[in-house]
Amino acid sequence: MKNNLLLIRMMLFPCLLFHYITAAAQESKTLTLQEAIDLSLKNSKQLKASKARIDEAIAATREAAERRLPDASVSGSYLRVNKPDINIKTAAAGGSRNDSNAIAPVNVTQAMYAMANVSFPVFAGNKIRYGIESAKFLEKAAEMDADNDRQSVILNTIGAFINLYKAGAAVKLVEENLAQSRLRDTDFINLERNGMLARNDLLKAQQETSSQELALLDAQNNIQLATVNMNLMLGLPERTMLAPDSASLFQPGELKTIEDYEQMALTNRHDIKALDYRQKAAATSVKIAKGDYYPSLALTGGYVAIDIPKFLTVTNALNVGVGVKYTLSSLWKTNSKVQEAKAQEQQLAANAAMLDDQVKLSINKAYQDYLSGVKKIEVYNKALEQATENFRINRNKYNNNLLTLTDLLDADVAQLQARLNLTYAKADLVLAYQTLLQKAGLLNQ
Repeated sequence: MKNNLLLIRMMLFPCLLFHYITAAAQESKTLTLQEAIDLSLKNSKQLKASKARIDEAIAATREAAERRLPDASVSGSYLRVNKPDINIKTAAAGGSRNDSNAIAPVNVTQAMYAMANVSFPVFAGNKIRYGIESAKFLEKAAEMDADNDRQSVILNTIGAFINLYKAGAAVKLVEENLAQSRLRDTDFINLERNGMLARNDLLKAQQETSSQELALLDAQNNIQLATVNMNLMLGLPERTMLAPDSASLFQPGELKTIEDYEQMALTNRHDIKALDYRQKAAATSVKIAKGDYYPSLALTGGYVAIDIPKFLTVTNALNVGVGVKYTLSSLWKTNSKVQEAKAQEQQLAANAAMLDDQVKLSINKAYQDYLSGVKKIEVYNKALEQATENFRINRNKYNNNLLTLTDLLDADVAQLQARLNLTYAKADLVLAYQTLLQKAGLLNQ
């Protein structure tokens, strides 16, 4: 008997464990806004790509610096040859050059040689120095791009968090209104059975309940999509249930003037800094192109060893010297390279001016959106008070048979919509302020 009980427990344990794991997986995870930002920064694919671009720029800077180092090469060959006709003549001792004796033919069937060369650049038209300088500017630009991407990720996370909060608030409000509507339907059914309510009034009330059930279904779909979107951004499993903590929303701070935000953007916007570094790199590229006008100078050294069995052996053939190279075609080819580099510099200057205009426009838009959001909250607060009072009055009139059911239901819908509008407006104001900070380059501060 004990063995049977033990066997049953062993069989039930996996089922209970699976049930526990499934239930735990369905539990909602309370999430603060700061936790969401930290997770998104940690798991953002966009920031990982930005990190890879920084690593690429760092490697390019290292490659440019390594051009200062000497170039060294080693080569060697082993050759099998046929039986060549070799006839080497040397001048006879004490005789004229015409009186020569031929050396006896040599049977050469193979040959070997090895060479080692070292070249150390001394001067290359300053192209190496300017190349390192340009690579450093581009490395800084990549870092600024990553910081700009970081602010974008933060703002996107705040937006997704607020959308999730709004979707949850909508579900909650619709559920509350739906519960009241169902209670009203229950009362109306009893009234209709007792002949105290017309059949068509009951149907109108039930239709309103059905409409709210559809609204709840839409709200639940919205929260599911918002949850999946948030989970993907945070690197969490898609089915993780999230409960956003509304108390953690960053409340708007003191509003400055548009001119203040525009001035702060010039010193804090990372995309402006990145473009400035690229302009500096472009100016350096002009100097690199002009470097082709000058010759290059290098110190050289080498070693040669040759072995032709039974014929010739050369060892310890060391050589040291100075090499100068000048490409004559650079006199008529370099000018086009310089003009191309200058054109790229001018293009970046134009892009900088365009970006400056875009920044000012985006700050003005974000500023006006924030002011509009403040005004909307004032209007929606008043509208909610009016809708609430209107519903109370209409309900009293309906209870006294002074109002139709249609008017009462319309007042109920208006009250629900006013509550939703106010909830959305408060959340949107938070996002509007954070957007304004992002446009001024202040979001990560």
